Amino acid sequence: MPLQLELGDRVKVRLDSSFWRSQGWFEGVVQKVQPYSQHRRFYWIELDQEVEGIDGSRTRFVSVFNPSNYQKL
Repeated sequence: MPLQLELGDRVKVRLDSSFWRSQGWFEGVVQKVQPYSQHRRFYWIELDQEVEGIDGSRTRFVSVFNPSNYQKL
């Protein structure tokens, strides 16, 4: 079962070139947990810094689903 995160947890999330010009690991805080199935969740993370999408938009909020793309700090 994937690592379960809670509201307020400090995390590191990985952004890749599929959707982001900003790539690599970024730190932030879990702001929302959205159930997907009995064992999986979408996690909404407020990043410590702004990141840029491939369309040029900028944001500090990202959603993460794949457990290989997040780590609890």
